Order: sequence, then structure tokens, then C-alpha cells
Amino acid sequence: MAKADRLERLDTRRIELEAEYRAALIAALERTAAGKWGLFDHQRDRHARAAIRPTLEHLAELGEEIDDARARLGLPLFALQQEFLAARGPVGPSAVGEPKQAQAWLARLAAEAPGAD
Repeated sequence: MAKADRLERLDTRRIELEAEYRAALIAALERTAAGKWGLFDHQRDRHARAAIRPTLEHLAELGEEIDDARARLGLPLFALQQEFLAARGPVGPSAVGEPKQAQAWLARLAAEAPGAD
């Protein structure tokens, strides 16, 4: 019974961490949608990187803790973090800017939110 209780507590903690990650990502996306570049690292600007570094470090820490909990529970990696990491980095000249990309992410996350119909 003790193992089942530990796993239940771990799963509850994982759910809390995932909600915290989602909230932190949404806050960062809202800043980016408002015109603050750097979250997606499209321009590789040193000043933008420095400004967004604390946010990215926080997301990375949460993501690592979530993935650790998921591994212990036998679950796959946290998909939202994997998608966000894949969206970062250089893009071609015809790609949309970071604010528009952030708006698209916000729309998708809002549509995926529980009770969003």
C-alpha cells in the first residue's frame, strides 16, 4: 500500500508541475505575443537571450522535474515541453515572427484547455 500511496502522491505532484509549466509558458507566450522577442530564439539576439534566460531556465527546471516524475510513473516525456523545445531556434526568412508564432501557440493552448469548446 505504501508504494501505491507514493505513486499517487508523485502523480499528483506531476499534475501540479504540468499545470505550473503550462501557466509559465502561457505567461511567456503572452509577453512574446505583445512584442517581446527572444522566447523562440529566432533572431539569436544576445540581449533578447539574456532577457528571456530566467524564463527559459524556469521552464527547463520544471520540464526536467516533470519528465523525471513521468519516467518513474512509466509515462512518456512531457509533450508540451518537447513541442516547445522543437519550436525554438533559427527559422527561414519567410517564417512568421515570434509574436505571431506566440499568438498561434496561445490559440492552440486555449483550444486544448479543459472546458474549451
